[in-house]
Amino acid sequence: MGAVISMLAFLAVQAIAQPADNKPSQKPTTGLSNLPSDNRTPITYDQLRADDALYVEKVWREIDIREKINQTFRYEAVDDKGSQLFINILLNAVEKDSLQAFSDERFTTLMKPAEILEKTQGKEEKLPVYNKDKIDVIDSFVVTRADFDPKTVTKFRLLEEWIFDKQGSRLRTRIIGIAPLKTEYLPNGQERSGSSVLFWVYYPDLRPTLAKSQVYNPKNMSPSRMTWDELFESRLFSSYIVKSTLDNSSNKTIRAYIKDSRMALLEGENIKEKIANYEQDMWSY
Repeated sequence: MGAVISMLAFLAVQAIAQPADNKPSQKPTTGLSNLPSDNRTPITYDQLRADDALYVEKVWREIDIREKINQTFRYEAVDDKGSQLFINILLNAVEKDSLQAFSDERFTTLMKPAEILEKTQGKEEKLPVYNKDKIDVIDSFVVTRADFDPKTVTKFRLLEEWIFDKQGSRLRTRIIGIAPLKTEYLPNGQERSGSSVLFWVYYPDLRPTLAKSQVYNPKNMSPSRMTWDELFESRLFSSYIVKSTLDNSSNKTIRAYIKDSRMALLEGENIKEKIANYEQDMWSY
């Protein structure tokens, strides 16, 4: 009996995790038919052969959506497909589009739905249900979780490869993975330093979903707006480097050896400049 109650409570929690106003519409709420975004596919990549790569560097960077240029990540409207908040698009892709979520950036360990719930909403709490007539008698137990607040996700981490392609004589960037970072708070409400990774998704698997999700643009009222896939491939976001494989034999993040936050940002820019200079050094004038 207790197991049945726990299962029912768990299903109830999952229903709470998706509020009614975040669910997709059962009927179209627009007079337009055959919207362009319904049939869009990801931008086709040029094939990059390993023999044509003169050098390859991995770069980890973070997108802080509190920056003004990244405000599109915080768009809270709800359309026919559900919530347009970027973290909710990501969660819906994992829950409904069978997108695999991993616990690490090397994509070695798959996460189960229960693990993702624990990461986003915390651990389960077993609360007693007391008898109506006898206050000191417990009839059953109900398992509950806290509601997930998507606004606690203020950053996203990207894992990229920067590749110099000698065939096209270009420095190309390929996003490998993306992870939402949850902001942690102390009991007094003060924000802790650092953020915790909720999960990693393999970016190429995420692209079909992003290609069908439009980016909010207050200055573009056209129904065929830019998609999230186009935004990432066009690099229309602000971010900063937190780690790279360039001159990093100890595999440390920048903040591990540079404690000052301003100097850490400058070091990230220095890494970006070094990689770009490699490209310039390939040319003869």
